[in-house]
Amino acid sequence: MAQRLYVISCKQIAAGESSLVDCIFGEKDVARIAGVDLPRDKRVEIGLTYIYGIGLTRSKAVLKATGVNPDTRVKELSDAEVAALRAEVEGTYQVEGDLRRLEAMSIKRLMDIGTYRGRRHRMGLPVRGQRTRTNARTRRGGRRTVAGKKKAPGKK
Repeated sequence: MAQRLYVISCKQIAAGESSLVDCIFGEKDVARIAGVDLPRDKRVEIGLTYIYGIGLTRSKAVLKATGVNPDTRVKELSDAEVAALRAEVEGTYQVEGDLRRLEAMSIKRLMDIGTYRGRRHRMGLPVRGQRTRTNARTRRGGRRTVAGKKKAPGKK
């Protein structure tokens, strides 16, 4: 309930029935934590996992620390509960942009000092010892067609 978004019907405005100011029909409660709008109809326990850096285990830990019931829907949260969740998440954990930046800097550091892992990142190959003779399509990209050998002319 930290912020309110207003839903406006464009048909009534276009028909001239009311002005933009008068055309507010319903309001939706939006819980915004760490720059992410949590999905309204999901349980808080699941909704928190939409934040980069928070999985189910960390979500449960945050809810336990703040005393919020995990079975509550996001739209049913009070302003105080949203504020407590926001303070816990943003104060205790590195999430979203900070975490992405930290990971990018760690990978850049590996590449700069020339470690094996850094070289694999630079070449776009699997980093953790997976085989590359076959598979590894995610890291290597799509298959490239290699011209095949011509078949030897057969006997008649």
